[in-house]
Amino acid sequence: MIRIVGIVFSVIMLIGCSSPKAGFNYMQKDAVAPANVQFENTSSKAETYKWDFGDGKMSTEVTPDHRYVLSGKYTVKLVAMKGGKESVVEQEIIFEAPEACLLEMETTMGTMTIQLYDVTPKHRDNFITLAEEGYYDGLLFHRVIYGFMAQGGDPNSKDAKPKAGLGSGGPGYQVDAEFNAKYVHTKGALAAARTGGSGNPKKRSSGSQFYIVHGKKVSEGQLNQLEVQKGIKYTEEQRAAYTEQGGTPFLDMEYTVYGMVVKGLDVVDAIAEVKTGKSDRPLEDVKIKSVRVIK
Repeated sequence: MIRIVGIVFSVIMLIGCSSPKAGFNYMQKDAVAPANVQFENTSSKAETYKWDFGDGKMSTEVTPDHRYVLSGKYTVKLVAMKGGKESVVEQEIIFEAPEACLLEMETTMGTMTIQLYDVTPKHRDNFITLAEEGYYDGLLFHRVIYGFMAQGGDPNSKDAKPKAGLGSGGPGYQVDAEFNAKYVHTKGALAAARTGGSGNPKKRSSGSQFYIVHGKKVSEGQLNQLEVQKGIKYTEEQRAAYTEQGGTPFLDMEYTVYGMVVKGLDVVDAIAEVKTGKSDRPLEDVKIKSVRVIK
């Protein structure tokens, strides 16, 4: 009997020793989003792994790298598995929002300096990420309407043929709406394009397409009417901008405004004045040469 117990005990100890134990460390070069993180898997006695990076992305790699696009706090979870057993460990990673950001957009019509707003962090961080990846380089302003806006950011517009249908492309995701009454559609405003109708009830933005407002001068009476219709209140500064420079106030609180052209409004005018054809596409391509962060 003693020997049998000893054997059983040995087997139990062997099983216990084979149980996986999850563990990981990580290295981040920058505490400000967007940022890349290198994960070091320190788990033992595991055969497979499942990572949850806390931002909706997953991985089954042993030692993955991951890019966090937006600022915020994320709980990273690693599940180490062997057979029917698993071990779980979690750690928090925090990324701060970048300081007020300026970008330089060089186009075939000239160069604009654009400020991105801190109050729209999801759109700001996403735009910065795409710019740093060179996503916008070579894309077109594929839809231009004088007195309204110039739209770009469709990846399908790169090297597009003259009669190609454009305007439906993107990176495969949307960005949550970030409406803020502080920023409206005055001339030079940078805003996110989106699909309309019942298919997008939360008014989520395109992952990459944007437009820059050209607009028309607006009367005080029109602003008063819009205040009643939309239930918003324009500041004296906003009213002055609309009446003196123009804009598209009927889009306010419908599309997310997340930046402003602070230098180069003459370039916005030049783009708006180009001749266009079918679907408001310029007859001669207006190309984005590059977008880069300068501050």
